[in-house]
Amino acid sequence: MTVKNTPFDRFLLVLNGLFLTLAVLVVVVPFVYIIVASFMDPTVLLNRGLSLNPSDWSLEGYRKILSNDAMIRGFFNSLLYAGAFAIFTVLVSVCAGYALADDTLAGRKLVMTLFLITMFFGGGLIPTYLLIRQLGMLDTPWALIIPGAVNVWNIILARTFFKSIPKELKEAANVDGASELKIFMRIVLPLSKPIMFVLALYAFVGQWNSYFDAMIYLENSKLFPLQLVLRSILIQNQAAPGMIGDQQAMAELKRLSEMIKYSSIVVSSLPLIVMYPFFQKYFEKGVMVGSLK
Repeated sequence: MTVKNTPFDRFLLVLNGLFLTLAVLVVVVPFVYIIVASFMDPTVLLNRGLSLNPSDWSLEGYRKILSNDAMIRGFFNSLLYAGAFAIFTVLVSVCAGYALADDTLAGRKLVMTLFLITMFFGGGLIPTYLLIRQLGMLDTPWALIIPGAVNVWNIILARTFFKSIPKELKEAANVDGASELKIFMRIVLPLSKPIMFVLALYAFVGQWNSYFDAMIYLENSKLFPLQLVLRSILIQNQAAPGMIGDQQAMAELKRLSEMIKYSSIVVSSLPLIVMYPFFQKYFEKGVMVGSLK
C-alpha cells in the first residue's frame, strides 16, 4: 500500500531538505575554508583571500608546526591525557551505572540523590585546587585525569542503558550458576558497546579540547597538552603595544600567526576526525539511551 503525500507534506519535506542543506553548509564551508587556508601562503591569504592556484599554496605552516618540539610533545601529551581520561570515565560510569541499575541494591536511592546534588552544587575552583594540592596531584597528569572522571551525567546514561537490558538474561545466567561478576563481564559488557563507545567519545573530545585545567594545575611546560601549547604560541605571536611603530615587525608577526593558526587547527582536529568514522555505528544507538520507544 503506497501512501501519497499531501501538498502540505511535500512542502514540509522540501522545507526540511532546505534546512538540512543549510545546516550542512554551515558546518562544511568553514571546515573546507580552514583546510584550504592551512595550505596557503599566509601573505596571499591576507592580501587576496583563498586561492586555488597551486603556486599560491605552501606547506610552511605545517613545517613550522612539525619542527616545533613543544607542539609534538603537546600532541602526544593530549593523546595520553584524553585516552586515559576516556578509559577512567568509562570504567567509573559503567561500574557505577550497573550497580545503580540494580533494584535490589540497598541505599540505591540515597546514593543517586547524593550524586544528583553534585550536579547542582560544587566546591568551586579554589577548594578544588587546594584538594588537588593536598592529594599531591599538582603538576602531574593525574590532576587532569582523575578529578573529572566521575561524571554524574555519564553515570545516569549508563544506568539508563543497563535498565534497558532484559532482566531475563540475568535470571537465566543466575539459574546456570553464574556469579554477578561473570554476568557483568560475559553478558552485560558485550551488550554495552554502544554506550561505552559514546561515553568514551564524549570524554575524549572533552579532554582533548580542554586547556583550562592544565593552565591551573600544571607548571611544567613539558606536561602541557596541545591546546595549552597552541594558546601560548598564539599569544606570543600577537603584537605587543610597544611594537606599534615597527610596521615590519607587526606584519611579520601577523604573517606568522596566520601561518600557524589554520595549520594548528587541522593538526589538533585530526584525532577527532579519525575517531568519528569508527564510532559512528555505535553513536546513534548510544545517544538514543533513555528515549521513548
